[in-house]
Amino acid sequence: MSYEMNDLLDLMVDQGGSDLHLQVGQPPTLRISGSMMPIDGPALSPTDTEKLMLSITPDGHVSQVKLNGGADFGFAFGDKARFRVSVLKSKGNYGMVLRQIPFKMFGLRDIGLPDKIRELLYRPRGLILVTGPTGSGKSTTLASMVNYINENRDGHIITIEDPIEYYHNHKRCVVTQREVHVDVPSFSEAIRRALRQDPDVILVGEMRDLETIEAAISAAETGHLVFGTLHTNSAAKTVDRIVDAFPANMKDMIRTQLASSLVAVISQVLCKKVGGGRIAGYEIMVNTTSIGSLIRENKTFRISSDIQTGANLGMITMDTHLMSLVNRELVTPDEALEKAQDPNVMREKFLQMGVKLREL
Repeated sequence: MSYEMNDLLDLMVDQGGSDLHLQVGQPPTLRISGSMMPIDGPALSPTDTEKLMLSITPDGHVSQVKLNGGADFGFAFGDKARFRVSVLKSKGNYGMVLRQIPFKMFGLRDIGLPDKIRELLYRPRGLILVTGPTGSGKSTTLASMVNYINENRDGHIITIEDPIEYYHNHKRCVVTQREVHVDVPSFSEAIRRALRQDPDVILVGEMRDLETIEAAISAAETGHLVFGTLHTNSAAKTVDRIVDAFPANMKDMIRTQLASSLVAVISQVLCKKVGGGRIAGYEIMVNTTSIGSLIRENKTFRISSDIQTGANLGMITMDTHLMSLVNRELVTPDEALEKAQDPNVMREKFLQMGVKLREL
């Protein structure tokens, strides 16, 4: 029996899988609601994975895999779904991981963001960062925000991605989507060029290096609303990561720039939902005069206590949000503990409430 890519993608869309793993020695495996589910069938052979890889990988990327051992690209499966594809070599054989990108845009409420966040999306300028580990739903959150702006404001939105994930149609805004390595050589180059393209909103898919971070901050300072992502898991760590990217003689200047240009940091994790599916846990920090001075004075370790007292501005700590998901019976206490920023404090709270936890 040989596997056909179309059948596997159909199955993935029908089952609502988030990822499809194709590796030699294992049947095709779907990730559904966070758990790995091998499909019924024989293990894949080296010939199978090579055939499946060649069936959807553009020629340019095939040579990239042979040369560099890997390639990433976006791929549309008719009008059913889009996929972000990562092709890799493992023990000399080809393997692939396909991440499903839904066509449907989610509303901000659908993904659990508080209504206060909407006010931030009307800001004329500044930096809004969405952070979290890989696979925590950052792209979905950003797409929902961009879509909200597209439906409720007018202007020009430029997205810079590697690869493009969600497709945005022109609604009230004109939307230009640029793919790194296809439309433009790098993120930093794309931001520099974007400033000559009359943008109101710029989305930077990943702030990976010093040049990109610098370009994003200066775009936010010069009158654009800039969205970006980082792989950090709290607002304080996000500020530290940005400052640490700069050489010592520039750190003070960057702190000052960040203190004035940062609008908000949304850090998120994806939790398994009771009864199936997934739900995001959020930490939300909205920049205030007080937080601005903490950033300027290099006292980021105190940001967390400002977040705790900023509920009226829509701020919430990750652990408070996780506790509320547990109280609403959307997430199990064990899952919340696994994702908590301070698991010891949370464990104490659960024990005081008499909640039974999994034995360690």
